[in-house]
Amino acid sequence: MINDSVLVNDWHPVASSTQLDEGGVLGVRLLAEDLVLWRINGRVLAWQDLCIHRGTRLSLGRVEDNFLVCPYHGWTYNEQGRCIRIPAHPDQQPPVKAQANTYRVQEQYGLIWVCPGDPQHEIPPFPEWDDPAYRKILCGPYSVSASGPRIIENFLDIAHFPFVHEGILGVASHPEIEDYEAGIEPEGVVATGVRVYQPDPYGTGRGDTVAYTYRAFRPLTAYLLKESTGPRFSILLIITPHDVVESTAWMWMAMNYGHDIPEAELIAYQDTIFAQDRPIVQSQRPELLPLDLQAELHLRSDRTAIAYRKWLNQLGLTFGTS
Repeated sequence: MINDSVLVNDWHPVASSTQLDEGGVLGVRLLAEDLVLWRINGRVLAWQDLCIHRGTRLSLGRVEDNFLVCPYHGWTYNEQGRCIRIPAHPDQQPPVKAQANTYRVQEQYGLIWVCPGDPQHEIPPFPEWDDPAYRKILCGPYSVSASGPRIIENFLDIAHFPFVHEGILGVASHPEIEDYEAGIEPEGVVATGVRVYQPDPYGTGRGDTVAYTYRAFRPLTAYLLKESTGPRFSILLIITPHDVVESTAWMWMAMNYGHDIPEAELIAYQDTIFAQDRPIVQSQRPELLPLDLQAELHLRSDRTAIAYRKWLNQLGLTFGTS
């Protein structure tokens, strides 16, 4: 596992809850380590994907009588990760060291979250999650060959809207970004009054300047809210760091309008946006996000990114950064 205490001691989504049925087994990857997930009695367990005997992937095994059975020699593990049966030697008590490495697991927002270490924070908030006025839709997962911090910084950047998302989120003839406030607060990075002109921000067929609030709750979790006194739209973006430059993006949308719009249509819209972002982020060099502010050029429209890089530096994040 990658040795970054900031991420090791944080929560990360590794799968959607619907990917793991009762009695199911699933292999996932987090921070350069392979994990096995399995569900029994409505509870998800997460272990290192490794049988202590000969190093076989337990995710290739099966659940039998509420135990996880290794596919190679049938070594059988209980919920606590302890081997309780060795079929080749049925009368032998398994050695004490025949114990799988187990990790903390929670289910939240329809996702399975794992913390490999000792969690220093709760799972990041999703402000609209418990508000029945908002429709919540999960988009993705999206695979990206890029570092997690690069993906988050792209999400926090509004100046690319008129170019990467021209005709949807911005217009090339109106690329101006007004001045706004961004800084580091106890809950992370916050940027308010981030404005950009959009061709049809509320589905009325009319263009308008839209203001956003951006937040980075955790190094790999970001949020945006389209500021409005009426129609309100938000996104919670969470990145799963598989390896240094291999990630998965999970995106929850919440909206208090458009309840009659088919879900498939809304997901397709977000798929289009992400498909436009992916090649840009994957092309960035260096692949690791520079935390030295002298390494790249910055303008006042980059204030959110500057605050994000400063914050990561303060936290001591090393994964995906340089």
